[in-house]
Amino acid sequence: MDLEFGRSPQRDSWKTTMLLAYQSLGVVYGDLSISPLYVFKSTFAEDIQHSDTNEEIFGVLSFVFWTLTLIPLIKYVSIVLRADDNGEGGTFALYSLICRHANVSLLPNRQIADEELSTYKLERNPETADKTRVKVWLEKHKNLHTALLVMVLIGTCMVIGDGVLTPAISVFSAVSGLEFSLSKQHHEYAVIPITCVILAFLFALQHFGTHRVGFIFAPIVLAWLLCMSALGLYNIIYWNPHVYQALNPYYMFKFLKKTRKYGWMSLGGILLCMTGSEAMFADLGHFSYSAIQLAFTALVYPALILAYMGQAAYLSKHHDFYSNSQVGFYIAVPDKVRWPVLVLAILASVVGSQAIISGTFSIINQSQSLSCFPRVKVVHTSEKIHGQIYIPEINWLLMILCIAVTVGFRDTKHMGNASGLAVITVMLVTTFLTSLVIMVCWHKPPLVALGFLLFFGSVEALYFSASLIKFLEGAWLPILLALILMAVMLVWHITTIKKYEFDLQNKVTLEWLLALGDKLGMVRVPGIGLVYTDLTSGVPANFSRFVTNLPAFHNVLVLVCVKSVPVPYVFPKERYLVGRVGPPGHRSYRCIVRYGYRDVHQDVDSFETELIESLARFIKLDASYRCSEASEQQLEEWEPGLSVIGSNPLREQASYDLQDSIQHSAASVEMMAPADSPGGTGLELAAHASSAKQVRFFIDSLVASPDADKHVTEELEALSAAREAGTAFILGHSHVQCKPGSSVVKKLTVVGYNFLRRNCRGPDVVLRVPPASLLEVGMVYVL
Repeated sequence: MDLEFGRSPQRDSWKTTMLLAYQSLGVVYGDLSISPLYVFKSTFAEDIQHSDTNEEIFGVLSFVFWTLTLIPLIKYVSIVLRADDNGEGGTFALYSLICRHANVSLLPNRQIADEELSTYKLERNPETADKTRVKVWLEKHKNLHTALLVMVLIGTCMVIGDGVLTPAISVFSAVSGLEFSLSKQHHEYAVIPITCVILAFLFALQHFGTHRVGFIFAPIVLAWLLCMSALGLYNIIYWNPHVYQALNPYYMFKFLKKTRKYGWMSLGGILLCMTGSEAMFADLGHFSYSAIQLAFTALVYPALILAYMGQAAYLSKHHDFYSNSQVGFYIAVPDKVRWPVLVLAILASVVGSQAIISGTFSIINQSQSLSCFPRVKVVHTSEKIHGQIYIPEINWLLMILCIAVTVGFRDTKHMGNASGLAVITVMLVTTFLTSLVIMVCWHKPPLVALGFLLFFGSVEALYFSASLIKFLEGAWLPILLALILMAVMLVWHITTIKKYEFDLQNKVTLEWLLALGDKLGMVRVPGIGLVYTDLTSGVPANFSRFVTNLPAFHNVLVLVCVKSVPVPYVFPKERYLVGRVGPPGHRSYRCIVRYGYRDVHQDVDSFETELIESLARFIKLDASYRCSEASEQQLEEWEPGLSVIGSNPLREQASYDLQDSIQHSAASVEMMAPADSPGGTGLELAAHASSAKQVRFFIDSLVASPDADKHVTEELEALSAAREAGTAFILGHSHVQCKPGSSVVKKLTVVGYNFLRRNCRGPDVVLRVPPASLLEVGMVYVL
């Protein structure tokens, strides 16, 4: 399998697993590994005091140990990582799984043909699986579909908010180590500027892509983890070898009994110890379950526990601090190695920040694929590694917000409160979605899912309440960011759905298109016309508007629908559904291009080339199967009123495993006669892309045959001539208006949508259409 499109599901060898585990350190665990820099400092910032009895420090250590054990180790490594979507993880992977197993998706233009994709796999055949009450309840109530999407968007907004807060608190905490090497006056004027310079440098490097410097990420994190472990062991042995006794849960009870309300409030700082745990699941697609599990259990988890125990051991013997702000990581570092540790901590914080920035780019691209985010320019920074992307406008916006947070808050306490709320909210969303996956996808008893939800949800709810109480002390920031992002996402998504419904109601019949050739004055001009639409059937209204005002269209007309499907990836050999609109002589086709939520759109040259090749193969296959016995097979209509060919662009240069190519059966063909295509023959090809060699040889023999259909030759020559004449890309340029008497909310939604549409990227940029070949047709949507 091509590395670009995910890892093979086959079991990796132990050498491969070890290598992947090593590589995952720099990508997955950068954020989690730097949490010891600020956990104790945020916890003791104000709510509780470090006293001579050591009950506070031992109680915090006990909370940290059991939090790391319950959430990252048991919840994520043992359970959540198994809820992968074709090897992919994250919030959208869980949502995609649920949408495939239950009819709860709000995506428009869904087709039954999408279920034939290789990546559209189900845990159990839906025909044999019993429908649980929960599944029936979810599918019955449309409001629950919206609520589920809103929950996913809340998690998405908090991940983006974390992309603002994590780089700020990570780099600031690392640079704060200068307070032990500089005077207080110099320290105050040095930390903020140095942090801002490092952040600006970090974001300025994003357009190069992480693959250019990624080879040094893993060694940095590995060195940092070993450094923390060594410091932890040194402090445990030298200062307090009995600190391990604090791992007893009884110390948590003593801590809360003594500190009461303030101890509960300090949990907002303790929860920062699991910052970055979600990255284990979100970055699952780049590695493997066994690799991430091995890296965490064998190295990351022990190193973190030793680091926290070492800090607690040192603090248990030292109580004479001039302020609680000194109760942090660097106070327990010996003077002789403080500078090397400071440099290594800054490098590790940069790596951890890079991971969350890349994750923010990825989740925004996924949101855009679900029509939940305004159009942005997505740049694929690596030709070999799928998923490494860069979004220019988001990158600079994140940089401005990160620097603003650093300059505005100026301390770890407020940054920690803000970051903690964002982190725990994402975890709560993951817990709820995983409980649905356990019932709907894994078909486990509802009691199992309820037990998972109540156990882990109650732990996370406790931390969530402690974070929410810090609203005025920094926690307001992620809430404000989430509200703004939610408003943008909902405005864009709701209006996009309404526009699709408007297009569906105002589409033109195929009879109208076929009758155009008989109208006086209608001209067919040389070239290929690609008419972009969201519709998978019928003729879009923007094309009818185009030919009404300009009575001419191209010799070869292709109605192109670029759509997203609820799978992470669509392999190139399965990306296209190609069909004929009308009889062969009309030279009109429909092409449905399918992308997964982690796919990045192709550049226009490769897309145009693959599209033409797909049309040529369709023409050959159409002729061959019209003459074959397959036409006598019983028809199965995938799209009512539309003749569609499920064809794959079986390019000879496409690379995929030979094992994948031979394990499927030969191509099968189903003929159908659609009701709204008079005189036209519809053809449905349900061909697995893995049967490429069989189909290719059959086509070659057909073309070489002296009995080859002359009409096929003429059609191919017409396609070739049209390609030489040039290709025009016809897109709708939309403006949305409200109906008279609409509500204030609807008017505000439309105003917001028009503002976003004017100030964000146009569809031509997202679809990578060359400006010289672009034709825009004005469309007014009255909603």
